Amino acid sequence: MVRKVFVFGTLKRGFPLHERGLSEAKLLGQYRTRERYPLLVAGPWFAPMMLNEPGIGYQVVGELYETNDITIENLERIESVGEPGNFRLSIEVEPAEGGSACLALVYMKARELAHPVHSDHLQVYEDRRFIPFEQRH
Repeated sequence: MVRKVFVFGTLKRGFPLHERGLSEAKLLGQYRTRERYPLLVAGPWFAPMMLNEPGIGYQVVGELYETNDITIENLERIESVGEPGNFRLSIEVEPAEGGSACLALVYMKARELAHPVHSDHLQVYEDRRFIPFEQRH
């Protein structure tokens, strides 16, 4: 089954988890969330976290990909879906340059995982402090 997934952090092109998660996916372009969401750099590993708190923060800018169920299963492992505070939701996203909105899967965190917080609300994630799994002690 073909699925759309919106990514805003370390899964974007040029960031540490892109090759591990989306190297086989088709990039559809730069998109943004229709709703505002809080996007923070947080936690002990300086991870980008979008919180499921619509109406707070900014319309988050990221990339939209078209992919399949095998890639989604892999993303769910990378994003710890099933563990407390880790969610996969379906939200509306729209092309950053304007155009028709569509539904896409997105990975969000619960606020209790965002501790400590290392940034203000972000519209675009460009932080390079993230510590990948293999470098954690």
